[in-house]
Amino acid sequence: MSEPMEANGTGAPHASFAPTRRGLLLGLGASLAIGRNRAAFAQVAGERRLVVVLLRGALDGLHVVQPYADPALAGLRRALTLPEPGREGGLLDLGGRFGLHPALAGLHGLYRENQALIVHAVAGPYRGRSHFDGQDLLEAGAEERLTSGWLNRALQAMPSTGQARPGLAVGTGVPLLLRGPAPVGSYAPPDLNRPSPDLVHRIAALQDAGSPFGVAFREAMRSRGVADGVLGHTGEAPSQDGFAHLADAAGRLLAERDGPRVAALEIGGWDTHAVQTVRIVSPLRALDAGLMQLRHALGPHWSQTAVLVVTEFGRTARVNGNLGTDHGTGTVAFLLGGAVAGGRVAGDFPGLSGDALFEDRDLRPTTDLRSIAKALLRDHLRLEPHAVARAFPDSAAALPMRGLLSS
Repeated sequence: MSEPMEANGTGAPHASFAPTRRGLLLGLGASLAIGRNRAAFAQVAGERRLVVVLLRGALDGLHVVQPYADPALAGLRRALTLPEPGREGGLLDLGGRFGLHPALAGLHGLYRENQALIVHAVAGPYRGRSHFDGQDLLEAGAEERLTSGWLNRALQAMPSTGQARPGLAVGTGVPLLLRGPAPVGSYAPPDLNRPSPDLVHRIAALQDAGSPFGVAFREAMRSRGVADGVLGHTGEAPSQDGFAHLADAAGRLLAERDGPRVAALEIGGWDTHAVQTVRIVSPLRALDAGLMQLRHALGPHWSQTAVLVVTEFGRTARVNGNLGTDHGTGTVAFLLGGAVAGGRVAGDFPGLSGDALFEDRDLRPTTDLRSIAKALLRDHLRLEPHAVARAFPDSAAALPMRGLLSS
């Protein structure tokens, strides 16, 4: 986790980053200007683009893509179920068995255009319930901790020239997903020098509201214009408006003639232990707005783009006592873009009956996330089998999925 990112073949550091996500990000990576100062990337052979979006905090796939036709759903999570498609405030239809959360209207539009594919009951090989371990192994693409990410190892097999950086991290740091020997660039918009509302909310949640430090922290944040809802005094979720800005920046850089062809973004806010029906709406809307902005910014290049949206694990099938859900296993992955053969829900959904649940509490995963990622490396970026295997070591059982792409 402490491996530095290199900027070029000399080993000179491109930017300084915190060694782990556990520490607070006290500074930003070096910014790459858009427009007036063109980003210093060299064009990678081919025009296909790949974007990976990491959802930090464990997305509840059963809530966002509800299997409303499953007879066991209401008994497990009646408090979280939304009206069926066609009813007021209801789910968006996904073919008669599943429904999409109404906050994802833009993604549903892509689904109707056959440019969004949903894979249900997915998970990586990790079966624990630690956010940090789950995220690290998801990004490493392995069953053990590594100091590089699977996307960086894939970049090593992509042709480039000179000091090219075909990979790009957009945000306040470079995730493990993109760390490793292959040089990558980073872009942090100038207005990201304040902590996100979600980060403030998480810090506030760790403090005893009545302790001297807790009181001082909240007063200091209020003095900087942070709302009470972000500080945890209401059931409101923190705003995630910045994600659309990041997605726009990523799209414009990817659209450059000599720009990168692979990018990674992240968005938090998915750890919905309490009041889930309220708290999840804001990050869902932010995700939807960001994906639509990414499409807009890419312009005609969207037709050759695939976007993979993943999270570290799912959430429990049953509702907890705080009208939320706890750390689980199976969840959903989204694949969208003009290069995607969408308009369907893929995967083998196991159902929610008692004997179908994993450890009698979670959606049982039936698809390995690595199978989806491998297919993108093989069929979209056109990497050789040995390069795909290098990106995902010791994963021969996770065969690349077929039929994910339109060409």
